Amino acid sequence: MREEGLLAAKLTPEEAAFEAGLRPATLEEFVGQDDLKERLSILIEAARGRGDTLDHVIFSGPPGLGKTTLAAIVANAMGAQFRATSGPALERPGDLAAILSNLGRGDVMFIDEIHRLPQAVEEILYSAMEDFRLDIVVGKGPGAHSIRLPLPPFTLIGATTRVGRVSAPLRDRFGYVARIDYYPAAELELVLARSARLLGIAISPEGAAVIAARSRGTPRIANRLLRRVRDFADARASGQADEATADRALEVFEIDQAGLDRVDRAILEAVVHKFGGGPVGLSTLAIAVSEDPQTVEDAYEPFLLQMGFLQRTPRGRVATRLAYVHLGLAVPTEVEQGRLL
Repeated sequence: MREEGLLAAKLTPEEAAFEAGLRPATLEEFVGQDDLKERLSILIEAARGRGDTLDHVIFSGPPGLGKTTLAAIVANAMGAQFRATSGPALERPGDLAAILSNLGRGDVMFIDEIHRLPQAVEEILYSAMEDFRLDIVVGKGPGAHSIRLPLPPFTLIGATTRVGRVSAPLRDRFGYVARIDYYPAAELELVLARSARLLGIAISPEGAAVIAARSRGTPRIANRLLRRVRDFADARASGQADEATADRALEVFEIDQAGLDRVDRAILEAVVHKFGGGPVGLSTLAIAVSEDPQTVEDAYEPFLLQMGFLQRTPRGRVATRLAYVHLGLAVPTEVEQGRLL
């Protein structure tokens, strides 16, 4: 499998530490998502006013938009301990039971990628979320018996990039299901200005605008590109991330005007050149660009669909007119007339 592109690459430990250092600690510091922040502040103020724990919350949306950050902010606002884990890490019911049994009253338990919880683990959550009790089966066969352990009231916050894959019984147990949307460029410029200030990077408003326009509406990508522009400015320019420097740096790192990286463009070019504009199935397309099908579907395709470069049809993926224009190619008559769809 070939290396993932810059924009869709997974976080390394160093990058994770970098991101953690930029995360805001309060809703006031959190840039964007104003409607969501207002709703969360209402829930927090009401719960604190009653001296109660916050209701269970699930955040959904694409990666890099701030789901983990918001969960930590909620815990901080409630004055609660923040216990974080992920769905794939909870392989057995005992893994979840160990965490739940160590929670204190009002603690916030955060489960990232909650849609990937094993079924046996998920079922333990039902009674824990509703009745604050933990039902454990001890032993096997005829001698097996159930032990019921009381739990202190706590708040579960889940995060998922695929809310449709969260089972209905689990999803219905959350008191508030929130959708986090992509950021407009103007808000990403504010994110970049804050990050540059914290990191001591000299960046002009025009330079921030160049980076924001190519960040795919995602703060995590904006901060990642800011690091690459900083590196280029330090190594090949005056050290300041102005408009010309940012533009040249992103060109060097293969991020084009629309925010596409080389893998994005390889996908579009494969659909156009190898499959006549489509339709082409996901597995076939993934093989053509030497990527895993799930990586193509989860990491690259959503943005290409959002930008209108690809369309999904019952027969497969199809390149749109915008894709041909972006690649600098003549638009075929059948695409203009919609006959490929």
